[in-house]
Amino acid sequence: MDANFRKAALEYHEQGRPGKLSVTPTKQLSNQRDLALAYSPGVAAACEEIVNDPQNVFRYTGRGNLVGVISNGTAVLGLGNIGPLAAKPVMEGKAVLFKSFAGLDVFDIEINETDPDKLVDIIAGLEPTFGGINLEDIKAPECFEVERKLRQRMSIPVFHDDQHGTAICVTAAFLNGLSVVEKDLKQVKVVTSGAGAAALACLDLMIDMGLPLENIWVTDIDGVLYEGRPGNPVPELARFAKQTDARSLNEVIDGADVFLGLSAGGVLKPQMLKKMAARPLILALANPNPEILPEDAHAVRDDVVMATGRSDYPNQVNNVLCFPYIFRGALDVGATTITRGMEKAAVQAICQLAREEQDEGVAAAYGLEEVSFGPSFFIPRPFDSRLIVRIAPAVAKAAMEEGVATRPIADLKSYIYQLRQFVYKSGSFMKPIYSLARGLVQDGAKSRVVFSEGEDERVLRAVQIIVDEGLATPILVGRPAVLQQRIERYGLRLRLGIDVEVTNPEQDDRFHRYWTSYWEIMSRRGISKEMARVEMRRRPTLIGAMMLHLGDADGMICGTVGRYENHLELVDQVIGKAPGVQTYAAMNILLLSERTVALTDTHINHDPNSDQVAEITLAAARKMRQFNIEPKVALLSSSNFGTNDSPAAVTMRGALERVRQLDPSLEVDGEMHGDCALDEKARHQILPTSALSGEANLLVCPNVEAGNIAYNLLKTAAGGNVAIGPFLLGARAPVHIMTSTSSVRRIVNMTAVTVVDANVATEG
Repeated sequence: MDANFRKAALEYHEQGRPGKLSVTPTKQLSNQRDLALAYSPGVAAACEEIVNDPQNVFRYTGRGNLVGVISNGTAVLGLGNIGPLAAKPVMEGKAVLFKSFAGLDVFDIEINETDPDKLVDIIAGLEPTFGGINLEDIKAPECFEVERKLRQRMSIPVFHDDQHGTAICVTAAFLNGLSVVEKDLKQVKVVTSGAGAAALACLDLMIDMGLPLENIWVTDIDGVLYEGRPGNPVPELARFAKQTDARSLNEVIDGADVFLGLSAGGVLKPQMLKKMAARPLILALANPNPEILPEDAHAVRDDVVMATGRSDYPNQVNNVLCFPYIFRGALDVGATTITRGMEKAAVQAICQLAREEQDEGVAAAYGLEEVSFGPSFFIPRPFDSRLIVRIAPAVAKAAMEEGVATRPIADLKSYIYQLRQFVYKSGSFMKPIYSLARGLVQDGAKSRVVFSEGEDERVLRAVQIIVDEGLATPILVGRPAVLQQRIERYGLRLRLGIDVEVTNPEQDDRFHRYWTSYWEIMSRRGISKEMARVEMRRRPTLIGAMMLHLGDADGMICGTVGRYENHLELVDQVIGKAPGVQTYAAMNILLLSERTVALTDTHINHDPNSDQVAEITLAAARKMRQFNIEPKVALLSSSNFGTNDSPAAVTMRGALERVRQLDPSLEVDGEMHGDCALDEKARHQILPTSALSGEANLLVCPNVEAGNIAYNLLKTAAGGNVAIGPFLLGARAPVHIMTSTSSVRRIVNMTAVTVVDANVATEG
């Protein structure tokens, strides 16, 4: 390990609170009543319900979301038998992966016991605590015996990740790698280096997926596994012994199609690689040093297709691709075990995902753009946000089909939407809007949304999701050749003219109508015919706005490139304000860990007066009601109910009077500090007669500086960068102006909102 990296790793584990885990309560404990509910006497009610029906343990405790990561430290990573104490950092790390990738809680348990039977007794006794057991870093052959006996004794999933997690990921890489090199599973010769628990599990699963046993040659530190070899291999390996005079890897590698390495660095020599068949598939998975480095392999053969276990090379085979999601699916249906069918379902889900385009998270985490299924990419990457929504449902479905699910899921489609909350924190909030937008598209309602920055990567990725989920009928403003090139670069599946309509800014038969109509609008505002023609060609937002104005689109998304105010200027020129509206405003909704709040105005008005603030408030309240949220409005200021007479405070006081005149039913108060808005107790200490009850969920700021600062601070520091918006309030037609930092998911969310807006406006 590099000395600097070692130092950084030690600092990572030591800084702040030592280690990587803590226990966080899921329920509030802030007063005497909470204490009574959480412990004595209230806890007795939950205990009694579990006595009456043991299945109630999953209703009233966290058992159904709790995994035990258990090791005795006898085979830790590449470190060997370092004991349970030194294994603890690894087990904590495993727990972090479970939580981060699948939302599963973990207790890591390191057991000072090497006797297999005693170890089984200890672990089996823990069954009432856990929903599943992940065995980790237990050496072979004891690991086979421990897992087998635990599966016989326990009625919850027991999964030795070193065997089965490795096998699932390796088999997925093996199958997809064969597809890349265009070889038949039934015909390939496979040579392995390594005959431990992981290698055996990989070979067993490959055979179950269709690889003939007779095509496999096994080697280890003692050479080829042949019939009669001294030392008596463990029974699980005996069936792989061959009748052969070959005694070394070098002798059996000749003509091999696949090399599977789960052994040690440098085992596969370049001269051995030269003897393999055309287009060899090399799975060199020893860590930290693979059996052959990719650069050494490519130096001797230019037709090699490779995977390793390292993150600094393409095609990393990493167990984190599967184990969190296998447990997620298994626990969610109350599986009593993990079957071979569940493992095969995971393999197939991983294989299929690798054949699709990269998602935004992978592209951002790895700095990738031009990646599609092929030699440099045939296994998904750990940060692919879709892993959970592909693997967990596949595993859950297999568990139900094989009869091991004690809590079957009736609606897998709803389950998938629920899982998306682990990936997209806006998923639960947006679900009703998605359902409504999807229904409108299916019913043939207004759903044509034009994307003015159609060539932008995020827009293209978002449109792929929009097409897949049926949320809108997209129109891309962009040059067809550029669009096609970028669709291919990002590995997308969009078909121009079929999945999406294209408006070409360089050549479109409608452009004469667009620019002449624009000139008619702007002829008395300093725009000449020639300028109108030029502007229409060079400003995609202007093109989109004219499409919307002339009925060629039903809504528009713009703003992913450029300044917000520049886009708003063009929207205002062509679309304009809705009847009776005097002021535009922008609103953002933040999904914080403990509350959902909307902020306005975040992007437009620098110095609004009381009437404008009142109009903005009412428009934002109407938008919140569209999401079935009853607004509770706080007009924010540095003044707290008259403590000072700053210009902003005076403006907010006047706005309160105006809002109450225009909508007496709206629950609103101000001017007030931000803490009073969110803390009812603090607010009532200062003003017991406040008309606002509970926590405010719509925060109205006195100007754009305050709104934008508050929004960005909350979004970054407390909201995990999860926001919905910006919503453009006050426009005549459904238009939403994004920002240059908008994510793919935010564009998708606002597209669904735009479709709903288009049809609400129609109904109105």
